[in-house]
Amino acid sequence: MLDWDDMRVFLGVARARSLSGAAPSLRMDPATVGRRIARLEEALGAALFLKSPQGYALTDLGARLQSRAEEAEEAMRLALEEGQGASQGLTGQVRIGAPDGCANFLLPQVVARIQARNPGLEIQILALPRVVNLSRREADIAITVSPPDAGRLTVQKIADYRLHLAQRRDAPAVATLSDLKGRPVVGYIQDMIFDRALDYLGELGLGTVQLASNSVPVQLMLLRQGGVGVVHDFALPFAPELTRILTSEVSLTRAFYLVRHDADRRSERMSRLAAAIIRELREEVARLEAHVNLTEVGSGDEP
Repeated sequence: MLDWDDMRVFLGVARARSLSGAAPSLRMDPATVGRRIARLEEALGAALFLKSPQGYALTDLGARLQSRAEEAEEAMRLALEEGQGASQGLTGQVRIGAPDGCANFLLPQVVARIQARNPGLEIQILALPRVVNLSRREADIAITVSPPDAGRLTVQKIADYRLHLAQRRDAPAVATLSDLKGRPVVGYIQDMIFDRALDYLGELGLGTVQLASNSVPVQLMLLRQGGVGVVHDFALPFAPELTRILTSEVSLTRAFYLVRHDADRRSERMSRLAAAIIRELREEVARLEAHVNLTEVGSGDEP
């Protein structure tokens, strides 16, 4: 008979695709993980992984076992939630993956409020300048800037957010886009734009980016050094020396989406948590954007 703890180790390696990648979440060293996988394969009398320098790839049997093991994992999780009772606060560990702009400027306030109401909840923020891979269990919940069109996923729109051109308040005044000629433009590294919705400068026709990064916080710091570029309105309260420019000519709107595994729709815990994240993110975007508008009106800057 298979031991569930062996299945837990197997799932960890199947998702991480390496012993070293699985070891931290399993709280084991890679050598121990390797011995556990070898023991499981010996018990089954068949290989579950094809080992190579690139990592551990599932065999056909391994892929079938992963599907069954994940079904059992989900059933156990739902049973535990029912045992805890719906009246209790949210508990357990959850990892939220998000683009680094959202992860840096929105999620810290949001998850702090949620955790304060649910002291038994442990929340991790995975900040990545790319799309989070839910199928590999990099996270339990993902925030994206475009809704995924593949996979067994539940997608909910969170909120629209706005972006404008910005520069230092003490930079030369700008009346038209042509006034930006000769100024260093800040933006994404072109071949590292992971979502078409993030190709702001291409949409504006601003051409070459002289100061580039795949990280939104780094781009914000570059703007603080004197560059000009597109910035999230909700990030501006964290850089008070910056101000929006040409708002009547350049105004972009994007959206955030909450994405989770389709099976989580049956989980009251995950549904309650998703609803709380959506509600709090909407409020935080609105609060920060309103702060920017009030600040600029109060300082006499272009609204």
